[in-house]
Amino acid sequence: MISPFVGRISDWYKKSLGDQWSLEQYGGANDPGVQSVRNIYTYYKHFEIETEIMGASFRNTSQILELAGCDLLTISPELLAELQASHEPVSPKLRVADAKSAGVERLNLDQASFGKLLAENTMASEKLQEGIHAFCADIEKLEALLIR
Repeated sequence: MISPFVGRISDWYKKSLGDQWSLEQYGGANDPGVQSVRNIYTYYKHFEIETEIMGASFRNTSQILELAGCDLLTISPELLAELQASHEPVSPKLRVADAKSAGVERLNLDQASFGKLLAENTMASEKLQEGIHAFCADIEKLEALLIR
């Protein structure tokens, strides 16, 4: 399972772009978090890699609607309520058939080439490092609770 955090990716780009960020330019299908999940979904489905893609950490219903059709989505109760109250139709935007027909190049990665790609993507590098530190801190907290 791969669970990209749509909202956190978007938050990073919003902070990074500062005054250059606009919802008109980076909202809806152009949202960086949405694009990230769409790219991951397309790659894994195109090459028939057996992995479920689960979008998470949504900031708004637009992100959810743009990823309709994804294997799984974790949606907060507040955003579910907004979707339920909306009359906007929900139709799949991600489809396996579309992914299979997409022009996607297969990545042949070893540790060095993966490291190079990761280093070239500042958002991915920072968010990965942040996530690892958070998980380590949480493990230490859990261990402290268990030792009591």
